[in-house]
Amino acid sequence: MVRQTAISQLSAAMSDRPAPIYQRVKEAIVSQISEGVWQPNQRVPSESELVNELGVSRMTINRALRELTSEGYLMRMQGVGTFVAQMKGYTAMLEVHNIAEEIAERGHRHSCKILTLGESKASPEQAAMLGLRAGQPIFHSLMVHFENELPVQLEDRLVNPQIAPDYLQQDYHSLTPYTYLMQVAPLTAGEHIVEAVLPNASQCQHLAIAAQDPCLLIRRQTWSDSKIVTYARLLYPGSRYQLLGRFKGHG
Repeated sequence: MVRQTAISQLSAAMSDRPAPIYQRVKEAIVSQISEGVWQPNQRVPSESELVNELGVSRMTINRALRELTSEGYLMRMQGVGTFVAQMKGYTAMLEVHNIAEEIAERGHRHSCKILTLGESKASPEQAAMLGLRAGQPIFHSLMVHFENELPVQLEDRLVNPQIAPDYLQQDYHSLTPYTYLMQVAPLTAGEHIVEAVLPNASQCQHLAIAAQDPCLLIRRQTWSDSKIVTYARLLYPGSRYQLLGRFKGHG
């Protein structure tokens, strides 16, 4: 009954505008997904069911489903069926943004779990990352950011106490490190390094992923005026996030 309702709703969503039929089928399916009628991980009607209900050729249905799969709206599992894909969130690759705001812009809820928040003495490597001397005090935080209860980022951050002396006293359940740091040391420059990595056992546990699940790692160093403020390692499950970059050409 549920599947029949889904097909009937799709048929009603088909527009009669002048366009190739496969395109109209695609648009109808996308509208069902965008409006929440077809939910993520829901199995969609089979090709045969769509052919019978919509009165179009199997070739047309096959092309529509194939293109929607390549565009990320659907996922097809051999011998099992076709399902609505879990749409990925995104983070800006060429800019520095507040993850809480990114999540809110998608209409979702942000929350945070603090794993580590404290002070330590900088190792030679850590000191170099912050422009300090080995043995000087540094702040360290490790936290997981959630989107609708799903872990989407593991933030491992080193902070220069000379620039942000009250970093450890903030309530990071109500604001993000980004928010506080932008208040006390407005960003004037930054550097990103992006790579694909496999998570270690601890990271798998925090992000609720398997050992073989690839991740996106952004290593980010930021400056305020001429001083390094922070060095962060931001780890994203590859299946849940994608990078977005925009640029303007000169032609």
